Amino acid sequence: MPKKIVLAYSGGLDTSIIIPWLKETYPGCEVIAMIGDLGQQEDLEAARKKALATGASSAYVEDLREEFITGYIWPTLRAGAVYEHKYLLGTSFARPLLAQRQVQLAKELGADAVAHGCTGKGNDQVRFELAAKALAPELQIIAPWREWNIVSREEAIAYAQAHNIPVEQTKKNIYSRDRNIWHLSHEGGVLEDPANAPEEAMWQWIVSPANAPAQPTTVEIGFAGGTPVSVNDKNLAPIALLDQLNEIAAANGVGRMDIVENRLVGIKSRGAYETPGGTLLVTAHRELESLALDRETAHYQQLLSLRYAEMVYYGMWFTPLREALDAFFTSAQRRVTGSVSLTLCKGIVNVASRRSPYSLYRTNLASFTMTGYNPKDAEGFINLFALPITVPQEPALTEPKKVPQKANA
Repeated sequence: MPKKIVLAYSGGLDTSIIIPWLKETYPGCEVIAMIGDLGQQEDLEAARKKALATGASSAYVEDLREEFITGYIWPTLRAGAVYEHKYLLGTSFARPLLAQRQVQLAKELGADAVAHGCTGKGNDQVRFELAAKALAPELQIIAPWREWNIVSREEAIAYAQAHNIPVEQTKKNIYSRDRNIWHLSHEGGVLEDPANAPEEAMWQWIVSPANAPAQPTTVEIGFAGGTPVSVNDKNLAPIALLDQLNEIAAANGVGRMDIVENRLVGIKSRGAYETPGGTLLVTAHRELESLALDRETAHYQQLLSLRYAEMVYYGMWFTPLREALDAFFTSAQRRVTGSVSLTLCKGIVNVASRRSPYSLYRTNLASFTMTGYNPKDAEGFINLFALPITVPQEPALTEPKKVPQKANA
């Protein structure tokens, strides 16, 4: 029986009903709410007061924005990690940070358990719990969605109403959302049928491309060693940089995504994501790499980028392999310095220019004029390259003759 529980609290539907449920299920236990500020643009002071009003003994608001960007977003960006071609991992790399601070707070306050509001079908339960097990295996983990009798968001709303807990969700506004400075996700509602188009009213951050300005907007993003450092030739701190790119992209209808993805637990799910500034950064970073990375590093990096994306998605942040991959990407990104200009117009992003002091692009080699290059060298190269396919092949193998079986004596 836990005596003191630190709950990862957001003030949303799930965690709002968990506080009274924990106190009913574990009589006499103390529940402490931990609210992580990841730039979700919500009234976190109101969330703190709500936690206290619904039974928490104390509630802490932790400003994790800069650590989130520099310690989680930037490494994932340098790795070029995108899950299943489209998902920019906005929720995935937020959970390990929340869990890390939750565990730290539990140790500081002498708690013997941690709790979260993740469902039993999703990825987030894995992300929270793998982090907790890696950092504090002695703590008990409580996952109410795997224990209580509530089986739907409608029933969760009914529980909240029965306990006089105010929540934003209604049966008409049923979406489950997660927001931070990198993205805003939407799940549930009409999205549960992949045949349904997202409702326009569902989108909350990025303007509809149809309503975006007709006049293109150009933005220049500067990088140093694969890390974003400037916007329009002005050096900015991480929070200010991402805030500015979010504002520019969202106003131009850039960054909406509709995805059917493979969850770690084996279920296909459908979600809609708004990642405005992140879309610009991933695009610009990839274009700068095309100038500064040699072919062998670039191609090998693609293999490791896929693995890195899987590890982040699967919640394997606090693992030796993820740290080792970080070391590879830190080294590989040393030349990824320079700037990329992007043109945005009605949801479309085009590359206007790429510049790097470490560019491996050479005009005299790439030009159609044969300067700096002897075309006669190509003949020997082609002959050697073609050698495996020009060597006569062995005759087709015939089926081996069957060996007669001896009759039983």
